[in-house]
Amino acid sequence: MDKVLLTAAGLYVIVLLRAGGTFAVGWLAGAGARRSRFGERISQSKFQRVERAIQRWGAPVVAVSFLTIGFQTAANFLAGSMRMPLTRYLPALFAGGACWAMLYATAGIGALELLGRLFAEHAALGVGAVVALLLAVGALVLHRRRRAAAERPAQDATADES
Repeated sequence: MDKVLLTAAGLYVIVLLRAGGTFAVGWLAGAGARRSRFGERISQSKFQRVERAIQRWGAPVVAVSFLTIGFQTAANFLAGSMRMPLTRYLPALFAGGACWAMLYATAGIGALELLGRLFAEHAALGVGAVVALLLAVGALVLHRRRRAAAERPAQDATADES
């Protein structure tokens, strides 16, 4: 079997278990999640945006969420907590999961082959590329943490005024 298809099949099983499990946790948690410690996270703007999208568009939002980063888990959990019927959820899970698996299998294998050739032919350039990638990710994480820390005092001041 072709390595891309084998990788895609493995990723497909993983995404079905992970996303389906997230949906199941959301289903079981239901309204109780909003009253728990997890309720603070659900009230964040990301979850509220996903919830509005699911209420408006339903299953297509779940399917498309697999092509995003950071939206997928929220979409599956909220679809479960909102008790989306399985007859609507499962087709979205199967279609979106297949797209996700193929995208990651093809892009992932292509990236690994490119890195392998880069290290084999130009080791110093390969090390430089990995260092540059790690620095970029580190800078992004640092930027987001600083921005979140700067927003927190403004939110606390707004909460104190009301």
